[in-house]
Amino acid sequence: MFLKDNKMLWWRLALGAAVALVLVLMGIFWFDAPVLMFMRDFDCRFWRILSAVFDDKIWCGAFALAIIVLYVKKSLKSDFKCTVCRNGVNLRAFFCDFWQKTKNSNVFFIFCSIFATGVVVELLKVFLGRSRPILYEALEFSGFFPPSVDWVFNSMPSGHTAISFAALVMIGMLAPRFRTATWTLAVLIGVARVCVGDHWPSDVILGAFIGMAMADLTKWALARMSLCRQ
Repeated sequence: MFLKDNKMLWWRLALGAAVALVLVLMGIFWFDAPVLMFMRDFDCRFWRILSAVFDDKIWCGAFALAIIVLYVKKSLKSDFKCTVCRNGVNLRAFFCDFWQKTKNSNVFFIFCSIFATGVVVELLKVFLGRSRPILYEALEFSGFFPPSVDWVFNSMPSGHTAISFAALVMIGMLAPRFRTATWTLAVLIGVARVCVGDHWPSDVILGAFIGMAMADLTKWALARMSLCRQ
């Protein structure tokens, strides 16, 4: 969306950020509550299963495990002992070896996209401190109370949505023939977060933008790093 031929279209990223900001503000001041209450009527097992299966922690755990398996598999095919542990444990040698063995893999690109997005999302959750819809449904209470590490005040942005978009947009870039399917799934995950009542619509909009932007920025940055190290 913001990347073309591994070149960042900064003007498009800035435009996307402006549009996302406008939509988020419109949600906060206007459509969040009515849209939330409308979508809550569609809460069902499908949305709950979708929300549970594509949990942000599952994304992170699955791709962290995948990249470890990839590294171990490649290490077993090479002289791992000479490369990393010739003079005992050498962290610098280990990380260099890890980078060389994984940097060009699709798994590494997806993992980095997820990790970078997760860091941004967690920081924003704490510093925005937005109350979750559960308080509005029970007490008609809403607002921002930063900083907060309490789950009930960590609504914005939606972590599930952000990390799902980061992973699925990256997969779509790496395998273009699946792009329609990955984008559709990402949108459905975002819809699920509102239907089950865990997030406001504007939380999902911001999460989706962060996920898309971080996927493009990650692919761009990793491609540049690979070129610089050649």
